[in-house]
Amino acid sequence: MDAVAAAPGTRERTLDALRAVRPALAIVADDEGLKPFETDAFIAHRETPMLAVMPESEEQVRAVVRACRRLGVPVVTRGAGTGISGGAIPRSDGVLLVMTRMRAIVSLDPVARTATVEPGVRNLAVSEAAAPAGLFYAPDPSSQSICSIGGNVAENSGGVHCLKYGLTTHNLLAVRTVDADGDVVETGSLALDAPGYDLMALVTGSEGNLGVVTRVCVRLLPLPERTETLLAAFASVRQAAEAVGEIIGAGIVPAALEMMDRIVIEACERSMALGFPRGAEALLLAEVDGGEEEAREALAAVRAILERCGATEVRVAADAVERERLWKSRKGAFTALATILPDFYTIDGTIPRRRLPDILERVYALAAEYGLVVGNVFHAGDGNIHPCIFYDANQPGELERGEELGGRILEACVEAGGTITGEHGVGIEKLRQMCVQFRAPELAAFHDVKGAFDPGGILNPGKAVPTLKRCAEWGGMHVHGGQMPRPDIPRF
Repeated sequence: MDAVAAAPGTRERTLDALRAVRPALAIVADDEGLKPFETDAFIAHRETPMLAVMPESEEQVRAVVRACRRLGVPVVTRGAGTGISGGAIPRSDGVLLVMTRMRAIVSLDPVARTATVEPGVRNLAVSEAAAPAGLFYAPDPSSQSICSIGGNVAENSGGVHCLKYGLTTHNLLAVRTVDADGDVVETGSLALDAPGYDLMALVTGSEGNLGVVTRVCVRLLPLPERTETLLAAFASVRQAAEAVGEIIGAGIVPAALEMMDRIVIEACERSMALGFPRGAEALLLAEVDGGEEEAREALAAVRAILERCGATEVRVAADAVERERLWKSRKGAFTALATILPDFYTIDGTIPRRRLPDILERVYALAAEYGLVVGNVFHAGDGNIHPCIFYDANQPGELERGEELGGRILEACVEAGGTITGEHGVGIEKLRQMCVQFRAPELAAFHDVKGAFDPGGILNPGKAVPTLKRCAEWGGMHVHGGQMPRPDIPRF
């Protein structure tokens, strides 16, 4: 992300404008107070914001955006800061809009099976509030105990159960945002359908480029009557990957189907002592749920497929306690990985499931080429891979080599017919790969949409969608006759 120097006096004028907001805003302006906001979980890059504000209401959000628009000051929105693609990294010439104080569950309707929440509400808190009514909120990122609903909407987050229950976009009914003019935009509907363009789908996953999320109505689902969890060990990663294809090919849709390789297995065992099968090169963690008979039949079918595909051991969780223990390994895997090397970062690509065995072999081959260690723990059922690249930031050039390796892996996903992100977003991490995945007309269309919502380009500029000029500089786009396609597109 390019650092931009603010015009002389901009900070003072912006601070004066924000201090005039009523009710009074919580404003962070001192260097020490701003330090905790200089990055999100994509810690390879940092930037200290010019100012940070913590609104407590939609009206305050509107006032902040209007003041920044008037002054031409960029606005970056931040939720819990758990994003790992750099989408919430601030700008030194901008205001960071921190949404953590807007954390009310406005309403929960067990009959309609909906919950309306403010953006700062934690993901897990929605399911906790719905549980007494026998309901839950399905999207469950690994960071669900701390990540916020507003950030989930901005990134279109998934989770371990997204195979059956879908991503955030599949579990939303309505989203309210504040656009770059400070106006409220209502998208979606509590009805089954609504006329006009599906603006809610457009806003979901837009990474703060089109508006600031201020209220979300989510769909709640009934807790399943029965849930069964299986753990299967394999002697090779390819065998485990092929078993995934066999399960899906049999017409079975597990609630979750996760995979981890030996590097991750050993890290989890060191960290949590879970008693995993010894000597396994890969583990599959599968969960089936539904009615009593449905779950029982699915359990038997999945177990038979795992054994037929060469599983050296298959375990079925005996009860809810053991099931929770198994999921602890998956959701705690990224913390456990810190025991391998001082630093790592996780990338996020999605491929057709049939290509999973080949792409994993390609990942290991690229890691060997770059002389770096890569571990894999990911949503195998929907082909959403999360290679974890380990490096030592104290060794000159290792971070840069790791980032280059990550880019090569994402480009391999595109070559395989996949995409450069399944749930983590583009942020600043994958801008170069956007130039590989999309052609100039498609990127131009993205910028046209951005311009319609944010003509001044103040909302999270420089994130998610690269400029055509930058793509040409990177060599990821063919420029005809030395002319840049769509030269009218602003250089955010």
